[in-house]
Amino acid sequence: MGKQATEMLKGTLEGIVLALLTGRPAYGYEITARLREQGFSDIAEGTVYALLIRIEQRGLVDVAKVPSEKGPPRKVYSLNAQGRAQLDEFWRTWSFLAERLAQLREGGS
Repeated sequence: MGKQATEMLKGTLEGIVLALLTGRPAYGYEITARLREQGFSDIAEGTVYALLIRIEQRGLVDVAKVPSEKGPPRKVYSLNAQGRAQLDEFWRTWSFLAERLAQLREGGS
């Protein structure tokens, strides 16, 4: 992935992770694996874990500690009402930007 794509991804990764959590709760490594399945193969696990800490601190997710077969309990993240509201705002903003970019690409003003 090029530098420009990496920078654009940084600005949208929170929304992408919140969108992944709408389907079902997940723990950090599982979220990273889902991102990779979606083609975001260059995202480092550390980036995802740092993002999870931020969205947890902002109250966008609920966290449950679930026993693990291997090692300490896992933190499982699920989207809560505040996170859903943030995701809705992300999609509204995304739609606005996508429409404007499409206009520019087509030579419109």
